[in-house]
Amino acid sequence: MKLTQIIEPCGLRLEASSPSWEQIEIAGLTADSRKVQPGFIFAALPGVKVDGVRFVTGAVAAGAVSVLVSQDAQLPELGPDVVVLRSNNPRRDLALMAARFYRRQPATAVAVTGTSGKTSVVEFTRQILAANGLLAASVGTIGIVKPDGGRYGSLTTPDPVSLHHSLAELEGEGVTHVAFEASSHGLDQHRLDGANLTAAAFTNLGRDHLDYHPDVGAYLAAKMRLFEELLQPGQTAVINADGVSSAEVSQIARDRGLNVFSVGRAGEDLRLEGVRRDGFVQLLTIKAGGTDHQVRLPLIGDYQVENALVAAGLAIAAGVEPGRAIAALEGLKGVPGRLDIVGEARGGLVVVDYAHKPEALTAALQGVRSFVSGKLICVFGCGGDRDKGKREIMGGLAARDADVVVVTDDNPRSENPASIRAEIMRGCPQAREIGDRREAITWAVGEAQAGDVVLIAGKGHETGQIVGTEVLEFSDHEVARVAIAGANNNG
Repeated sequence: MKLTQIIEPCGLRLEASSPSWEQIEIAGLTADSRKVQPGFIFAALPGVKVDGVRFVTGAVAAGAVSVLVSQDAQLPELGPDVVVLRSNNPRRDLALMAARFYRRQPATAVAVTGTSGKTSVVEFTRQILAANGLLAASVGTIGIVKPDGGRYGSLTTPDPVSLHHSLAELEGEGVTHVAFEASSHGLDQHRLDGANLTAAAFTNLGRDHLDYHPDVGAYLAAKMRLFEELLQPGQTAVINADGVSSAEVSQIARDRGLNVFSVGRAGEDLRLEGVRRDGFVQLLTIKAGGTDHQVRLPLIGDYQVENALVAAGLAIAAGVEPGRAIAALEGLKGVPGRLDIVGEARGGLVVVDYAHKPEALTAALQGVRSFVSGKLICVFGCGGDRDKGKREIMGGLAARDADVVVVTDDNPRSENPASIRAEIMRGCPQAREIGDRREAITWAVGEAQAGDVVLIAGKGHETGQIVGTEVLEFSDHEVARVAIAGANNNG
C-alpha cells in the first residue's frame, strides 16, 4: 500500500525532500524499532519511560522509509529518502494508519471497559454470540479466543498494530463478531482508535492503575473515551446499573447521543428481579420487555451475575434477539481464574480468583460468602511496581470480609516482597504472614474443614510469578490441586 493511502485519514504534516515520496510503498508499520523491516513506517512514540525518538536512527538503518513523530520531536539528520510524518497525536494516528493498512475487520465489534469484569464480559459475549450461531472471537487479558475456543496471546488491549493485524486475520477466517476489552491504558493510548465499534459497555469503577493515572478522575476520564469519542451517536452503550459510577457514565453516554441499555437490579432493559442459589448454580429471574425469564446460571458469585447480564446486553446490541441472548446464559463457562472452583479439601471449597484490586477482592469474598458455613480463609498479596496506596486498603477489606487472612507474595517485581507485605499488614495486623506463595496456599488449604472456603486471590489464570526481572513458573491452580490432594490424603 502506498504511503499516501495509509496517511489519508490522519491529516499529517509531511517533511520530505525526496521528489518521489508519493510513490513510496509501505510494507508494514510498528512502534517497536526491533521489528522494523525494509519499507516500514516506524512510529517513534513518546513513552512513559523512554521516548521512541531515541530509536529513530536504528529504525532507519533497519530499513524504515518513514517515521511518525510528535510535532516538536527533535530528530537527527535522516537523509533525503526518509519521510518524516509530524502529528499532534502520534498514538492516535498510528492506530488509524494501522486500520487503513490492514483494511479488514469483523463486521460487528463491541468493547467493554470498567475496573472489574472486562475479561469475563468479553468472553461471555463471545459465548452468547456463538450459541446463537455466529462466528465470534474475543480479545483481552486471556488472549484472542477464536470460534474454536483456541487462545493466543495475553494483553488486555493489544497495541494498535497487533490489534488491527489480528482483526484482519479474524475477518479473513470468517469471524463476523468480535468483543474487546478496553483498558484505561489502551483507551488513553488510543489503541482502539480505528476499530469500527457497534456498541460498548461499562461494568463498574474502582481503584486501579493509579501508578499510571494521577487520580481516579483521570482514570475514569480515560475510560470515558470509549463513549465520548469512539462510539458514534445512535450506537448503544450497555451500562451495569448496579456498578459504581453507572449514573455518571449513563449521563455521559446520553450527552453523546448514545442509546443507553441498562442491566442489573436497577436496570431498565434487563432487570434482575431475583437470584436463588442451587448448589453451584444461580437461578435468575430476568425481566426483559415486560417478560420474565427464568435462567440457570452455572457460575458462582454476584459479580458473575452482573457480568453475564452485561454480556447479554452487548449481544442484544449486536443483533441477538433478547430471549435468545438470555437463554444462552445457561451454557456459559467461566473464564479461568474468575471465582474458579479448584476442588474440595476435606469438605472445604478451594476457589481461585484474579482479584488484585480493592473492589474486586471485596466482590470475590462476598461472592463466596454464601457457600461458607465455617470459616472463609483468604490468601492474597499485592503486586510490586504498582499502585502502593491500595495495599493497606486491601488488607483492611480482607480483614473485614474474611475470617482468616494469609498475606503472601503476588508478583513482587523489582520491589522488596517483605516491604509489600508490611504495607498490606498495616490494614490487617492480625493476619498470618507467609511470604512464600506456595507455602501460604498449602497452609491455607491444609486448614480447611467441611463448610470452609479458601479463596486464593490475585493471580487467577496466570502461570508465572514475576520476581525481580525473572518470570518463575507458578500457577495458583496447580499449587492448590497439589495442596488439596495432600490435605485429603492426610484426612
